[in-house]
Amino acid sequence: MRPGTCVELDDGPYIITEYQHVKPGKGGAFVRLKLKGLVGGYVLDRTLKSGESLEEADVQMRQMQYMYAEGTKLVFMDQTSYEQVVIENDAVPGSDMLPENCEVTVLLHNQRAVGVDLPNFVILEVAETDPPQKGVAGRTKPAKLSTGAVVQVPVFIDRGEKLKIDTRDRTYVERA
Repeated sequence: MRPGTCVELDDGPYIITEYQHVKPGKGGAFVRLKLKGLVGGYVLDRTLKSGESLEEADVQMRQMQYMYAEGTKLVFMDQTSYEQVVIENDAVPGSDMLPENCEVTVLLHNQRAVGVDLPNFVILEVAETDPPQKGVAGRTKPAKLSTGAVVQVPVFIDRGEKLKIDTRDRTYVERA
């Protein structure tokens, strides 16, 4: 067991984020683990006796292309096999930042899609925003992007401009 290993627990796959082997003065050694759920994203703390083991999870990460949204579901396609995978919109945090034909990493558990890692940066066009203002440095305004996401942008940005957006914290980076 080491950080980055995917293991199977009671209700699904988890990734080990922290591992600590403890040998107290009295009693047997034990292992403290911090695990992050690959499906729900929640964090667990687990303590195991030194003889216990966890089953390794059947987890694969595959590069796929986001195709389109179909109601509350998102459709992705594997570029090598052309196989399509459908994932619930709720399972993809930040899905409103995904432009069509965007490359993503899809997490598969037992051949079933359970999560998506978005790229760190995407290029999106401003669909709606207030008119630009000059001479007002350091201020921001909301802008609705082509995918429907709303982010804060500097006041000099105008409708139709393409912007580089950080998907991790939903912030404006620069003009593209």
